[in-house]
Amino acid sequence: MVTVELDRVDKRNALDEEMVAGLSDAFMSAVDGGARAVVVTGRGPVFCAGADLSGPVYDPSFLDKLVATLQQIEAVPIPVIAALNGSALGAGLQLAMAADLRVMAPDALIGIPAAKIGVAVDEWTIRRLVSLVGSGPARSMLIGCDPLSADRAHTLGFANRIGDLADAQHWAANIADLAPLTLQHYKMVLNNDGARDEPAPERLDAMMRAWESDDLAEGRAARAEKRRPEFIGR
Repeated sequence: MVTVELDRVDKRNALDEEMVAGLSDAFMSAVDGGARAVVVTGRGPVFCAGADLSGPVYDPSFLDKLVATLQQIEAVPIPVIAALNGSALGAGLQLAMAADLRVMAPDALIGIPAAKIGVAVDEWTIRRLVSLVGSGPARSMLIGCDPLSADRAHTLGFANRIGDLADAQHWAANIADLAPLTLQHYKMVLNNDGARDEPAPERLDAMMRAWESDDLAEGRAARAEKRRPEFIGR
């Protein structure tokens, strides 16, 4: 069993190019080294505050690397447990959703505040969120930008257990003793929830309109100027 730790505490473990590359390398090393399970967690009080809004999140090449790394984590042939030591927002929630199981600290929150800054998440994120929490709660999280508490996430099934890193590591150690080929089969079936289906062209175009909009520029400027954005829908 291997533990992978996000370690950028001063930035609330926000993901930048270096961290995404490090995640990819860490998972590759774990698999190549014969690990039978991986736990991914964050150092400090936050699991991951999302993509670094100081710049990388607006770079298409960064987003391509992030998506590729999430796909890699989802596809590794061993169980992955996300130990949410604190809040998981945006890309942090995407990372948790790429895992097979989730253990949440009692005070952790999950959320996707993309609509507050004018960006849009991809179809995998939307469909996987629906798969894990249900359509109604997913709509609240996406359209209303409402976060979910650990207790609520556990009730809905997103969090498999409430606990800390030690609880997640103990669970991973027990899982590592189970039949690996059985678990590989289960992963393949469970992840075949439609989230990786090719999006219809009109839905992909709708997402790209958000990424290329004046509203995205306004959201970015408002954050830099520490004010409320004024979105106009173009």
